[in-house]
Amino acid sequence: MVPSVPVMSLDWTTAPADAAAHFARRLAVETDVSDVSAALQSGRPGFVLVDSRCAESWAQGHVPGAVHLPGREIAGRAAAELDPAVPVVTYCWGPGCNGATRAALTLARLGYRVREMIGGFEYWAREGLAVETADGVARPDVDPLTAPAGISCGC
Repeated sequence: MVPSVPVMSLDWTTAPADAAAHFARRLAVETDVSDVSAALQSGRPGFVLVDSRCAESWAQGHVPGAVHLPGREIAGRAAAELDPAVPVVTYCWGPGCNGATRAALTLARLGYRVREMIGGFEYWAREGLAVETADGVARPDVDPLTAPAGISCGC
């Protein structure tokens, strides 16, 4: 006999205006790999992309054109390496890592306009976008669970 598990009831008491404000705040400080890729492909993204991972992770693969600025070094290096007039998008490993969030927080506290690329490098690579290593730039196979070939989520 399978033990009875209580069914979680969702709380629907949040007012629509409160939910709208919450989601608007998120969209003001987050972006996704698809939007970052499209902006970079345009040739005029309007931001600098910062990879906040360690040197070993950067060497394993990174977004072409990204600036490598490990999270622990941002406070000491940002002023010398980033133009405060240019917005910043941060990324780290993936959704299970909050390194990009910490990097974005540090940059915001330093006065930079900043967004976090949700999904991080993991979803960048899983969606089959270009990855750069010392050997050059390559496109990994698309993971059909994240970006089915030839199909857009339409968002």
